[in-house]
Amino acid sequence: MIDPRILRDDPDRVRAAQAKRGLSDEVVDRALSADAARRAAISTFESRRAEQKQLGKQIPQAQGDEKTELLARTKALAAEVKEAEAAQAVAEEEWQAALMSMPNLAAPEAPEGGEDDFVVLEEVGTPRDFAAEGFEPRDHVELGRMLGAIDLERGAKVSGSRFYFLTGVGAQLELALVNLAMEQAREAGFTQVVAPSLVRPRAMEGTGFLGQAADDVYRIEGEDLYLVGTSEVPMAAYHSDEILDGASLPLRYAAFSPCFRKEAGSHGKDTKGIIRVHWFDKVEMFVYSTLEESYAEHERLLAWEKQFLDKLELSYRVIDVATGDLGLSAIRKFDCEAWIPTQGKYRELTSTSNCTEFQSRRLDIRGRFEDGTRPLATLNGTLCAIPRTIVAILETHQQADGSVRVPKALQPHMGGLEVLAPVQP
Repeated sequence: MIDPRILRDDPDRVRAAQAKRGLSDEVVDRALSADAARRAAISTFESRRAEQKQLGKQIPQAQGDEKTELLARTKALAAEVKEAEAAQAVAEEEWQAALMSMPNLAAPEAPEGGEDDFVVLEEVGTPRDFAAEGFEPRDHVELGRMLGAIDLERGAKVSGSRFYFLTGVGAQLELALVNLAMEQAREAGFTQVVAPSLVRPRAMEGTGFLGQAADDVYRIEGEDLYLVGTSEVPMAAYHSDEILDGASLPLRYAAFSPCFRKEAGSHGKDTKGIIRVHWFDKVEMFVYSTLEESYAEHERLLAWEKQFLDKLELSYRVIDVATGDLGLSAIRKFDCEAWIPTQGKYRELTSTSNCTEFQSRRLDIRGRFEDGTRPLATLNGTLCAIPRTIVAILETHQQADGSVRVPKALQPHMGGLEVLAPVQP
């Protein structure tokens, strides 16, 4: 959640931030009203409790009518204390609910607008001109079938739509990508993690995934557990309720986990192939940092994402995501989008967000410094989301006969395989 002091001291800044995201500022007035009611209730409760204690001291010394009056007042006061305590609890609940519903304050540098209002920061590489090479590129579905790499039909038979099997060289590609991503992360000083994909509600709420993204989350019926859509969730909760040594920062983790998404609202979008699926594996970078250092760390995460895409020899662009498409926790987000030849457009492969203190305040994660303790900043960045990366590799590096050239950086993780050859029918 946002820093309550900003809301109290500069509510117009919060209203402007809401407007920049295209959201109503009604929640700001609701929060301020709840805060005022909460403070008044606290004052009333403390005043009544102080009077109650004072009367408790007077009663043993009182006699006759005075004692009777004091006892009557004590009885009435007990009811008033109980009422004030209840009012305080209600106001506190309303205050916390309003705070928790507010998104992080978008960075001034983030472009304003919706999904299509991003700003292109950089284009890397030149998309292949297949017409100049004399052949029409095949899409990843056809290539996956020719290579014996992707089995969509049996995926749908076993699990339903938007599921798949990776088989043969498809499975090899996944493992190679995971190993390459983890190798890069390890060399950059990240601690490698295999993270759980089931978490308790607090982890989901603490990271902001039970807010506007709740419709995309799978809940386990009969269990107080959710399936995560990204290992950002368990990694953010990893240090919940802890005070970390400020000298140990930044703490950098690279986590592998399966991810699950309902893809709510995507009806009719990307129904063919493995671009948009309900389950996929991913390597996610996650960082704990100071607020002051988080902005530079955000740029470093982007650089590591670009380094990985460069190793895969892909053409891609970097975009600065508009405020209306940021998600609840992020103040700024950069996406790397790879060129997909058969779609004739760029598609998101990786994303990195600076969430500043938003998640750490919700999960009570602080750092201990010479001047005291304070909330830490959290950042996340996709290093490799498997299915879309496989799509980009197959379509980008295909050859006229349906074979696919393996990027040099992947070859050592593929047993030295240089070309994926079509299987015999």
